[in-house]
Amino acid sequence: MPDEFADRAVERFLDPETERVESQWVSYVSSEAGRRISEETRGEDPDTPAEHRSRADRIIANILDEAARAALAEGRALLAPDAEASIAAKALAQVTGVGPLQPLLDDPEIENININGVDAWVRLADGSRRLHAGLFAGADDVIALVRRLAAESTSGERRFDPGAPILDLQLPGGERLNAVMEVSRQPSVSIRRHRYTNSSLRRLEKLGTLDAALVSLFRAAVRARRNMVVTGGTGAGKTTLLRALASEIPETERLVTIEDVFELGLDKDREAHPDCVALQARPANIEGVGEITIADLVRTALRMSPDRVIVGETRGSETVPLLNAMSQGNDGSLTTLHAAGSAGAFTKLGAYAAQSAERLPLEATASLVASAVHLVVHVSALPTGERRVTSVREVVGAEGQNVVSNEIYRYSPRQGRLPAAPPSPDTLDVLADHGFDPIALQADTAGWAR
Repeated sequence: MPDEFADRAVERFLDPETERVESQWVSYVSSEAGRRISEETRGEDPDTPAEHRSRADRIIANILDEAARAALAEGRALLAPDAEASIAAKALAQVTGVGPLQPLLDDPEIENININGVDAWVRLADGSRRLHAGLFAGADDVIALVRRLAAESTSGERRFDPGAPILDLQLPGGERLNAVMEVSRQPSVSIRRHRYTNSSLRRLEKLGTLDAALVSLFRAAVRARRNMVVTGGTGAGKTTLLRALASEIPETERLVTIEDVFELGLDKDREAHPDCVALQARPANIEGVGEITIADLVRTALRMSPDRVIVGETRGSETVPLLNAMSQGNDGSLTTLHAAGSAGAFTKLGAYAAQSAERLPLEATASLVASAVHLVVHVSALPTGERRVTSVREVVGAEGQNVVSNEIYRYSPRQGRLPAAPPSPDTLDVLADHGFDPIALQADTAGWAR
């Protein structure tokens, strides 16, 4: 027990540094409890959530009792009952929650957490990175934590062992976790967070992701029921932009959202989206049965009378069903796609369609994309850490294996707003009918440079 703060903990109501002292106690007790739990359970089957909580509660009580006996034997002051109860409760929350990760998840400025072995790298909202070395005592502790989280998953118990070394799940706070073992030299865990669960076009304008012309363009495009694909790299802000676009959908419309892991959260905002159904894909259970894919859910969604279908990310067999939905009456649908640029979306869609069950040739895919997608919006992560929409592309048709498009908006981090092609008359007419001023895209580019 660290002596330098043990005596002072009893003064928690008088000491101006009370919170710091208590946090040291919580850190010590939770760390020691985690170590003892790991020792007790090594080689055993994972505890159920109830068993784990009971075990943790017992071990934390033992640690605090030992500290009290040591204090009495050495003539030091005991913890006040209220202080001890507070420390026990907070330590239990850490041990039964996400353990050593809890302080990182409590930090609102941290966006991503990447664990390599026992160390954690975090990426902050400003784009900087920070190392938390030795966050875990050993690789076995990382695996044990992930196994417990998998067993407690709200979408059903998951495996994480040599037979199932890759895991995707959602944490209780909504964060998305991916973990691997065996296929890597050491356990690796990645946690993605979304700091802005309620987003809007105006908020993104204030953050510098959009300018006023894009706000007007996107608002009109959503209201005109344009099918839109948001592209970008990992962590570029695709999901945040998708939420902002969805915020412009009238509350009278019925939405069905489809995701691997719940991240959009549109169904939670009952005021903005009172008629919204959120669907989540499901991997096979520990017996290897019960898998529900994104493609299965897209087909199911079409039977649920949606006004719009929103797919969190398109990356496989759901491509053709989604494009069919977009071209057969579910106008105004949205999805994201991992691509290096707006033009790259067409290559990705072609590749996914060719690999799907339908095995579409490129000519058929190009024709389907041309009839289904109206706008492709690319968002980039800039070297400064900011996110910025750098390209908007209008789909105008197909020629053979190629999708024909116009880049109607271009932005360079160094040069600002750049000249771009004018939208087609049909697109301008549709957008103008929903409040968009075509002059916005023809404005003097010097005025848009940032």
